[in-house]
Amino acid sequence: MAVRDETRMLLESMTRLFEDRSTKAVIDRAEGGEFAADLWSVVAETGVPLAALPEASGGADAAWSDLFAVLRLAGRFSVPLPLAETMLAAWVAASAGLEVSDGPMTVGPVRGADRLSVVRDGNGWRLSGRAARLPYAAQVARTVLVADGPDGEMAVLLDGIGGADLTPGKNIAGEARDTLAFGGARLSADAVGALGKGVSRGALYRRGALARATMMSGALERAMDLAVGYAQERVQFGRPISKFQAVQQNLAVLAGQTAAAVAAANLGIEALGGSDAERETFLIAVAKTRVGEAATLACEIAHQVHGAIGFTQEYALQLSTRRLWSWREEFGSDPEWAARVGSYACGNGADRLWEMLTAVA
Repeated sequence: MAVRDETRMLLESMTRLFEDRSTKAVIDRAEGGEFAADLWSVVAETGVPLAALPEASGGADAAWSDLFAVLRLAGRFSVPLPLAETMLAAWVAASAGLEVSDGPMTVGPVRGADRLSVVRDGNGWRLSGRAARLPYAAQVARTVLVADGPDGEMAVLLDGIGGADLTPGKNIAGEARDTLAFGGARLSADAVGALGKGVSRGALYRRGALARATMMSGALERAMDLAVGYAQERVQFGRPISKFQAVQQNLAVLAGQTAAAVAAANLGIEALGGSDAERETFLIAVAKTRVGEAATLACEIAHQVHGAIGFTQEYALQLSTRRLWSWREEFGSDPEWAARVGSYACGNGADRLWEMLTAVA
């Protein structure tokens, strides 16, 4: 994708910020359960978490493509914050006319099988259902959920976890993934609103999947850089291992998989906001599936190049690969999104297959 000057300046600024502030020490403490509050404060000051919102809602009317480019950097630097979740939560809440703040937020449901519902109760509402594996739910200031209401899908805004029963959890990257259960939790009238145009549970799920694919493409770039750098430094039999043909071949495959992942994620980003929701779903499904496939192969190669040191806690590679393995399963697994790719292709019929493929390219 062509990069505008404004986007380039934004990415240069966020690269410096993440490089300076998202250090291994900060990430290690976050994996131990300490929320990176200082890092969040610095990121919030940039205005990036709410930048996609209209100016009237506290945003900057920023293009989603710019924000997804920032998420790629967040993936590259293993930023231990609910940045993608806050962007999506603000998007959902603002569409329903609910108040948002610059504090960290999470959003859900993030699993296809989870369902929430709201019913009227006097002047307020009652919330029931379950939202599993919500990122950072126990640590955020607000939670935004999409629930089924009497007149369609509704946005629900909670302070913290809103009195839910919380079951804490983590993914293999050490990131908080908490489950919230609601048994008729009482909500005020202004905590619930009808979703705006273009916002739905399905749209949230698609954008969440694309956010994970984009972050994974950044983590893949980081893993590749580490593998190439290590191969050039590690000497065996009197020369760097990067001089050995077998290692060169593996690094070439790693570079190819990384490039394909970045291209697939960009394809999904370009599809956002189009008039054809079915095609948007298809292209995001392509992105999530292809990036997931690349992650599987790239993690194997990166660890093969490094040997045992790549698995140690002291070395940075595992920060990327553990996130790749975790994010691959979030907002839908590879098989789920691959099935959507197949369903779209079959639905278009054999006569339109070539047209479909060339349109993607």
